[in-house]
Amino acid sequence: MADITRRFGWRHLRSAPTAHIRHHKRGRLAHDGPGLSFWYRSLSAALSEVPVDDRELAMAFHARTADFQDVTVQATVTYRISDPAEAAARLDFSVDPDTGVWRGAPLEQIATLLTETAQQHALDVLARTPLAAALVDGVAAVRERVATGLAAEPRLPATGIDVVAVRVVAIRPEAEVERALRTPAREQIQQEADRSVYERRAVAVERERTIAENELSSKIELARREEQLVDQRGTNARREAEEKSAADGVRADAEAARTVRLARAEAEAAREVGAARAEAQAAWLRAHAEAGPGTLHALAATRLAENLPRIDSLTLSPDVLTGLLSRLGRPEPEERA
Repeated sequence: MADITRRFGWRHLRSAPTAHIRHHKRGRLAHDGPGLSFWYRSLSAALSEVPVDDRELAMAFHARTADFQDVTVQATVTYRISDPAEAAARLDFSVDPDTGVWRGAPLEQIATLLTETAQQHALDVLARTPLAAALVDGVAAVRERVATGLAAEPRLPATGIDVVAVRVVAIRPEAEVERALRTPAREQIQQEADRSVYERRAVAVERERTIAENELSSKIELARREEQLVDQRGTNARREAEEKSAADGVRADAEAARTVRLARAEAEAAREVGAARAEAQAAWLRAHAEAGPGTLHALAATRLAENLPRIDSLTLSPDVLTGLLSRLGRPEPEERA
């Protein structure tokens, strides 16, 4: 919509670059073009605003297939007004000079024209197409037919309208029919899922059996190795006992030989000692036999003194001393006055 400003009884119009303005003053064309800006008087001005940008028109309509099934077609048509003069001449694009608002509804007229034209061609295609084919290949067929039909429609160029693109979004049957059509596919998918589950279970069972067999084989191998280990331990124990017995025998033989040698050495030493003692005793006896009685008495007293306990002092009476001296052959001591 154009931007209109009031100043002292005059009006100033400023349009967008995508809006084509046609200004007639007293029946003559004063301004014509997009994105204009000018002053005018509202009492003598006739203004038209034609949009020249690309516009999207969404449409949805019902159709019937060759097997009498209702479907809904959703499509979008992109169009633009390429000849604003023709469009303004054929459709009411006039705007209020005071507010800039369209007096009519030209875009709705264009939408109705395009929708009915597209619907006519789409119905013509779907009426000769079964439902299954329409759902599978109907989108491309309807799009091609609608694009061809709109391009060949003589009223559109006469109105200055160019169709830029046609898109068919979807062709959908009724909800009950759609559920019925989905059922076989769902059943097939469910069967595939069940088969996958069964196959997965079978694979799992097979893997479990393989694992159990591997575990059993491992246990058998472990038992066999344990048996070998027990046998080896027994062999090692017997060998160790034999080695120990042989070592004990060698040790006992060595100990016996050493004991015998020691006994022989002790016996030889004892004989040598006995002989030496006998010789010493014989020499002692010979020495005593050759000695006199006094010497023997002295030796006896000395030996006795060696074996007696320590005596710090000894008191002898004269009688005892005289007797001892007489025995030793010495003179008796004189008595002191």
